[in-house]
Amino acid sequence: MNLIKKIFLIVLTLLIIISLSITLTGCPPAPPEEEAEEATTEEKIEATVTPIAFTSYRDGNDEIYIMNADGSGQINLSNNPAGDSYPDWSPDGKKIAFQTTRDGNSEIYVMNTDGSGQTRLTNNPAEDD
Repeated sequence: MNLIKKIFLIVLTLLIIISLSITLTGCPPAPPEEEAEEATTEEKIEATVTPIAFTSYRDGNDEIYIMNADGSGQINLSNNPAGDSYPDWSPDGKKIAFQTTRDGNSEIYVMNTDGSGQTRLTNNPAEDD
């Protein structure tokens, strides 16, 4: 019984560490190994360099930005007079979910990684973060 509990705690700890790692980096997961092995060296490098999504108040309100890992290429994706924050990459790396107050209260939206296709996912009077 003690061995089963220890194994369970180890697995649980590993899952929490992986989850925190993904959450703190704000990056989508790396492509599957099969695809990376078939790619050229240049494609492998491009596949591992993922933009960083972040929130900035530099324009007078919270906006969603992306940038390269070296800080270059900073782009405002949300461009809305309401506050936009808490960006998070979709598992496939093709969308960014975020929280916004553009509809009068806090709602969850999703957009393409170039800022297009901003679509509301939630719609209720409660705060959605």
